[in-house]
Amino acid sequence: MYPDELSYTREHEWIRVDGEECTIGITAYAQDELGDVVYVELPAVGAAVTRNDPFGAVESVKAVSDLFAPLTGEVTALNDELDAAPELVNKDPYGAGWMVKIRLNDTDELAALMDAAAYEGLVNELRS
Repeated sequence: MYPDELSYTREHEWIRVDGEECTIGITAYAQDELGDVVYVELPAVGAAVTRNDPFGAVESVKAVSDLFAPLTGEVTALNDELDAAPELVNKDPYGAGWMVKIRLNDTDELAALMDAAAYEGLVNELRS
């Protein structure tokens, strides 16, 4: 259910690592819990983000939830499509619904992320 090539956090972000650049979004579980996403607030390109600190927010019909940086680095790109179509987070959380790309400061931080099996275990715990 959760793509094997991605890494995950306990805060329900996914990370696709490509060298020193990582693409980040929220998981299918997170978007399902939020309901219909109506707005996504993201940092500016060039902004510094720090692991475990909030870097943006997702607003849905149910709630506003903070996005937490899974890694420390600098924002290199934003998914501008989300301005006009925030529902992409619901429709395609692992593809068109990506949120930001960051350039990593410290690749050692990758060791703290979960693989798909560990994340699925976490989600199963939350659902029981």
